[in-house]
Amino acid sequence: CDQAAKELKIENTIAQLVERWKAIEWLMDTYKDTDVPLLKLGEEDFEALEADQLTVQGMLASRFIKQFEKEAQEWQIHLANIADCFILIGEVQRTWSYLEPLFIGSEEVKRELPEDAKRFAGIDVNVKKELKTCWEIRNVDNAANQEGLLGRLEDIQTQLDLCKKSLSDFLDGRRR
Repeated sequence: CDQAAKELKIENTIAQLVERWKAIEWLMDTYKDTDVPLLKLGEEDFEALEADQLTVQGMLASRFIKQFEKEAQEWQIHLANIADCFILIGEVQRTWSYLEPLFIGSEEVKRELPEDAKRFAGIDVNVKKELKTCWEIRNVDNAANQEGLLGRLEDIQTQLDLCKKSLSDFLDGRRR
């Protein structure tokens, strides 16, 4: 009887996770006067993410998990992807929005750093594509768990870091 009660609690918790994450969607501000969405999570949604990660971790440690182990492990992966994706999207958006006016809007930077300006033009297309795709999907769980999204975001961030370093070196040279 005790085992059945504990299993029911796990089953209900997984059902609550499914319902909660079906409803959680991205919040968005547009970048300057463009159609590029800057994505974010609501404060309550981020707190729910952290709480749900702990809940799933606790479920997986339970000796009554056997029947629901597969679903719990899938949720552990989904929630980790959401957290990683949220952090990476934030970093990409910050770096991109800092560099965009310099590499796209500044003729001097284009002239002085032609390779990096060309690299940034490609990055710009990719950033806009990924942000728009996530915004079109709307649902945070579905968007963050797209095939290969984390890898693509990591590549974009690496490329942005290269552009940022080149720009920083260029500006340091100008100051000297």
